[in-house]
Order: sequence, then structure tokens, then C-alpha cells
Amino acid sequence: MNLTERQSSILSVARRDGRVDVDSLAREFDLTTQTIRRDLNDLCLRGLLARVHGGAVLPNALANVGYEERRSLASMEKRHIGERAAALLPERCSLMMNIGTTVEQVARVLYERSGLMIVTNNLNVVNILSGSPAKNLIIAGGEVRQSDGAVIGEAAVEFMRGFRVDYAVIGASALDEEGAVMDFDLREVSVARAILDSARHTILVADNRKFERRAPIRICDMKRIDTVVTDLDPPAAFRDACVQAGTEIFVTEAARTGVAHAK
Repeated sequence: MNLTERQSSILSVARRDGRVDVDSLAREFDLTTQTIRRDLNDLCLRGLLARVHGGAVLPNALANVGYEERRSLASMEKRHIGERAAALLPERCSLMMNIGTTVEQVARVLYERSGLMIVTNNLNVVNILSGSPAKNLIIAGGEVRQSDGAVIGEAAVEFMRGFRVDYAVIGASALDEEGAVMDFDLREVSVARAILDSARHTILVADNRKFERRAPIRICDMKRIDTVVTDLDPPAAFRDACVQAGTEIFVTEAARTGVAHAK
């Protein structure tokens, strides 16, 4: 493919680590970030890498992955996100929760809480919360997607529209730097939109890796999200979109620093 020696080295790092970072590569090769970006752009044009915020990843890192595999990715970061998001939910409130491994972490923290009404299309959330202190658990009816336990389809959408709850906690497959919340399955997206429409306050839970992924279907933009809980500072463009929409961001870096903080 007529790659330069440096480009071959960059590609080797990406294959080893799954991604490369512009600043790290610039330090390693003692070059300007502009030179590294040109190398990455060339590798992306050849289809060997795909650009993400701050660097590039292997193309297959942008595809949807299995649900069990997603559970193992960034598990500590997701746990801290779940703890921070659960702390935003008051006692004796009503809430909806959609499918997602980070949403499940919120459910785990809520296990000891009582007096909650939880409406969900996520069978995993019901399994996590079953047998916990007094709660009213309500599961949507419809088609069960057996790969991840999501209840989807028009019946689930109509079911969600029959409620008006205090909070919605949703996850997503990918986040666009400009503020779009994205997913892969139109049926799942329809349920997520119905959940957002049925809640007075909406909370998005997502780890920073969601900025490295691409998904084709827009759930919503930041105007539909009141609060974002994530583990690292998001890209500047995403922050700007949140500021314009009036969306509050909570960032916890506990998984890396040992101390949680909000911004």
C-alpha cells in the first residue's frame, strides 16, 4: 500500500491498542500534531483507520458489538456513571429506563432504594431489581430482542406513551460530537424517543467511548436531554451543544483518579 515507515508504525499501534491518539503520537515521533493528523487522514482515506475525536481507531471499532461484550467494556467507568446518575434520582420518584449496559449500572445502584416506580423495556433491569426493597416494577409488552433482552416494537412504544414519569434514564450506542444521540436499531430508537417524550426530566448515561463509535440513527439531540452523566470531559463541540441546549453535564473521573467530581 506504499505506506511510510511512520504510517506503518502508527497502524501497528492501532492494531495493538485499538486506537491511536494524536498528541501521544506527536510526542512519540517528535513531530507536530498537524503532521500526525495528515498521516491519520491518509490512513483513513485508505480505509485502514477511522477518525474519532483526538485520534483514530480501527474501522471495526465503530461497528455495533455484542451485548455481553459491551458489558465488559469500560465496566468500572460505567459503574461510577451509574452511581452518579442514581444520586440524581430523588426518593419515591417514578422513572423509565431503556436498554443499555450503563443503564443497568444505574439499576444496580437503585437496588437498595425503596418507594420507586420503574417502567422499562429492559428485561435485564427487571432481573437486577427483582427481589429488592419495595418497588413497583413495570415491564413493557412487545417483541423481545433475545440478543440483549430489549422489548421493542410498536406495542412497546405505545406502552411507554401511556405514562408520564418524573425521570428517564437512557443509554445510547454512540454520541456525535455535535450533540446527537445515536443508535443502530430503528425499533429501539422508537422506544427511546417514547421514553423521552414521557418524562419530565431526561438523563443520558454514556461513557467516553461512545464518542469513538458511529451509529446511523438519531434518537435526539441535546435539546431533548436535561442531564448527561459521563466519565471524562466530552469533546468541546459536544460541550458547546450542551451549553446551547441548557443541558447539564456531570463528569466522574473516579475510575482513573480514584476521586469523583462533577462539572
